[in-house]
Amino acid sequence: MELTPRQIVAELDRYIIGQEEAKKCVAIALRNRYRRQKLSPELREEVLPKNILMIGPTGVGKTEIARRLARLVKAPFVKVEATRFTEVGYVGRDVEAIIRDLMENAVRMVKQEKMEEVQDRARQRAEERLLDLLLPKRSGSRGTPSPWEVLLGGLREEEAEAPEREDTAEKRAALREKLQKGELENRLVEVEVEESTPPGVFVGGLGLEELGINLQDMLGNLLPRRRRRRLVTVAEARKILTQQEADKLIDMDEVAQLAIQRVEQDGIVFLDEIDKIAGREQGVGPDVSREGVQRDLLPIVEGTTVQTRYGPVRTDHILFIAAGAFHVTKPSDLIPELQGRFPIRVELKSLTREDFQRILVEPQNSLLRQYQALLSVEGIDLEFSADAIAEIADIAYTVNSQTEDIGARRLHTILERVLQDILFEAPELPEKRITIDAAYVRSRLGDLVQKADLYSYIL
Repeated sequence: MELTPRQIVAELDRYIIGQEEAKKCVAIALRNRYRRQKLSPELREEVLPKNILMIGPTGVGKTEIARRLARLVKAPFVKVEATRFTEVGYVGRDVEAIIRDLMENAVRMVKQEKMEEVQDRARQRAEERLLDLLLPKRSGSRGTPSPWEVLLGGLREEEAEAPEREDTAEKRAALREKLQKGELENRLVEVEVEESTPPGVFVGGLGLEELGINLQDMLGNLLPRRRRRRLVTVAEARKILTQQEADKLIDMDEVAQLAIQRVEQDGIVFLDEIDKIAGREQGVGPDVSREGVQRDLLPIVEGTTVQTRYGPVRTDHILFIAAGAFHVTKPSDLIPELQGRFPIRVELKSLTREDFQRILVEPQNSLLRQYQALLSVEGIDLEFSADAIAEIADIAYTVNSQTEDIGARRLHTILERVLQDILFEAPELPEKRITIDAAYVRSRLGDLVQKADLYSYIL
């Protein structure tokens, strides 16, 4: 990845408003990966990633920064909540499941890339199989003379089959032409498909995959996949057969090796809610294993080898980005060893009125664009005036200030309430051009801001 830190920040700016310091930190971390790849092999192994700890309230962009960063460089990415894991010996997910999940994502990513590479060949092979399905079966079979062979009994076998081969070739050419023109899309054919994967086996509350065991791999051909025949249209059969042929053309051993390499060198793990496992032990109660979770996370973050169904994976060069609000606890409540593995700390700021206004209109996937696109399906042209946008931003900021600060997520609730009637009545509305102004927003929300207990009205 040859993007400069400034270019990385510019890409993140297309989706995330503000939080410049956090964007700079992740941009530097990403660029350092590129720099590390240019070093000598001996020095490259010594340069470890500088993990990042993001501190800030919910809804200000912590998760989105990490997710967009991974998409930007097409890196394997997994988001996990620290509260899902527990100390070894207690009920809960094993922390090594993080790396197994990351590995599964990498395999899917690499396999999809390989599928795209062989797509043309797979389509050609699928077309040949479709023609085989569409052509009528030969009346004769090996050892039993067909009527044609009976009539030509005095000829040699190859001479007898020659007219039939020519006839079949002509039919095949005619069918191929119709197939390529799309004239046979609705014709029914019978294809063989594999049964969907059977339900997982669970032991003591854990699936076998979480124990690092894959039943299908372990038993191999003793449990072959069941197959059945389906009657489908040519259009659907083409998709099924193309998928089957693409699977045949892909070397899964190569996919696994590439995925391991990509996880080890480019993997990104986002550890959310890490503040929920911070704090000293109380000795009793449900929080007794919080420090245990930290101790179990430590070797994964420091660098260890995790066994997966595809082979051992080293975690030394995986980038870990942790995040938490730290309302009740503080980063220093984490065990010192874990603190040391997150040397870069960045504090994300609460959103201002101006931030809310920008979030509504600037990102490529802004909420206003999403609602406009949804209502355009009903033929409705939805517009928001400038004063309406300012009013929505002001109400979001006010509600966050007076109640729990949930960041940009407040906009989802407010906009849903503002547009509730329009979304409900959209199919029957005679007016296809609707403009939302500040007066309309106030009529839907203004009185709620004056309420003392807003939780009764806005979540």
